[in-house]
Amino acid sequence: MSTQTTGVGWVRLMEKEKLESLLIDYIDGNLSDADRAIAEKELTHNAEAVKLHAQLKEVMSLMDNAHSIEPSLSLRTNFEKSLREEITSKKKGFSTGTSLTTDKQIFFRPWVLRVAAGIILVIVGIVIGSKISEKRQHDQELASIKKELEDNKRMMIAMLENQQSASQRVMGATVAYDMKSADDEIVNALVKAMNEDPNTNVRLTALEALGKFYQQGHVRSKLIKSLSTQKDPVVQIALIRVLVQMKEKEVVNQLEKITRDGTVIKAVKDEAHSGILKLS
Repeated sequence: MSTQTTGVGWVRLMEKEKLESLLIDYIDGNLSDADRAIAEKELTHNAEAVKLHAQLKEVMSLMDNAHSIEPSLSLRTNFEKSLREEITSKKKGFSTGTSLTTDKQIFFRPWVLRVAAGIILVIVGIVIGSKISEKRQHDQELASIKKELEDNKRMMIAMLENQQSASQRVMGATVAYDMKSADDEIVNALVKAMNEDPNTNVRLTALEALGKFYQQGHVRSKLIKSLSTQKDPVVQIALIRVLVQMKEKEVVNQLEKITRDGTVIKAVKDEAHSGILKLS
């Protein structure tokens, strides 16, 4: 390579460094009016200046967005070491008498930009990895809660089906009452207890649990249907009160039938008559 060619290359390198420094200060808004006019003229007529401006702006934006992320001590140490080595290497590559003008200019050389971009990608990777880990932990906790709820449901149903102990069946209905919602399996188990259990306390507790979930459509229909099949006076009275509280006007006809039924005791007829008045 000739001395003339080397000299031309060096001039171009110095011009590029000056342009880079000018654009950095232009992005930062640190130029005088005269220098800003020069920068804007370069951006209007110089395609290389436009490309360099876009690169610098993108990296500076990435750095601004990532400023709140604190890298680990080892990450900072390795980066600073790599940066010093690169600076030393680049200095050795220049002719005697050359220097890098400012810390900001040093940092925004293309080779430093590549190092900085790599560090930013590592930091972003760490953050994304942390978010994925948090989501995985959340999913595990959610799965654990679902399993616990399923276990509670199985325990409740097993208690309701324990024919050897009425107290266990009452406890099962109480567990159901404490639940925030009831699926079809729970509702069906409670309805069966309310309609068929031989113990009045179990039937009343099951009715109380169902009453808590009356806003669920399938629960309302089960309660309305049960009114026509109930024969236990205590449960009949409690069921009428629940239906009246639900403002179920469609049970008025059933209540009227109860008031005319000769096999129904007076206390139940009185409750039915009171319900008719409240729903009418």
